[in-house]
Amino acid sequence: MGRNEIAPEHTAVRVALWRALHVQVDSNPHVLEDELGLKLVGDQNWRDRPDMNPEGTRRIRSSIVARARFVEDLVEEQLKLGTAQYVILGAGLDTFAQRRPEIASRLTVFEVDQPGPQKWKEQRLNELGFEKIPDYLKFVPVDFEGGQSWWDKLVESGFDPNKPSIVASTGVSMYLTREANLSTLRQMANLSPGSCFATTYMLPIDLLEPQDKPTLEFTIQKTREAGTPFISFFTPTEILELAKDAGFRKAQYVSIEEIRERYFLNRSDGLIPGSGECFLVAMT
Repeated sequence: MGRNEIAPEHTAVRVALWRALHVQVDSNPHVLEDELGLKLVGDQNWRDRPDMNPEGTRRIRSSIVARARFVEDLVEEQLKLGTAQYVILGAGLDTFAQRRPEIASRLTVFEVDQPGPQKWKEQRLNELGFEKIPDYLKFVPVDFEGGQSWWDKLVESGFDPNKPSIVASTGVSMYLTREANLSTLRQMANLSPGSCFATTYMLPIDLLEPQDKPTLEFTIQKTREAGTPFISFFTPTEILELAKDAGFRKAQYVSIEEIRERYFLNRSDGLIPGSGECFLVAMT
């Protein structure tokens, strides 16, 4: 499937379904309540998919809901500090603007994605009863494969580089070279003072907990076969050095232990996210 075909990305569908699976099979309290993505996908037989096995996907779906919750909590924190704009790079089937209008309506939310998948999402929202896209939500279609500049398209869509912003990019850095990751960080370091950039990155396999290593090895193999290989892995020290080199005023590594402590303490089901993906939160 070409990325600009009017259809969702396979990875975006999988993430949306894992978020719904968390609500349906894991115990309360849920880290994130999101079944809207499932409604967007509209797959009646989704629970029969091999990648939706409740037991086999516990750690990966926990990671997916944890990173979404962490970003949304960060957006709330930044809003209180005066942030006016929220940019979601590679938005996929993100549903923040629909689920959290009490927060989203106090910001301008920019969803950046490929034109085809984004058009499909807009059509599905319309079919589900979200006929009018609110003024605070801006879809920013960018033909990455055609060489379009997402930054230029973002500004064309009404983004104000002179206002404090939060920009989030999750599940992207591993597909980019070290140089491309540094280039993105440098661009984000030039955001208006008081802005925040939150991104996930993959740890090298030797830093993972033993139970997560086979999953990462399998994923690396499958992404390579699919023509979208994992390229970049960073230690915490390396990612902080990159942020420093890029020019951020302050950068923080958020470990999986911190994520677990924040969202998964004292659960009756023992649910915890895997150890492979961590956060960098950097401030201008």
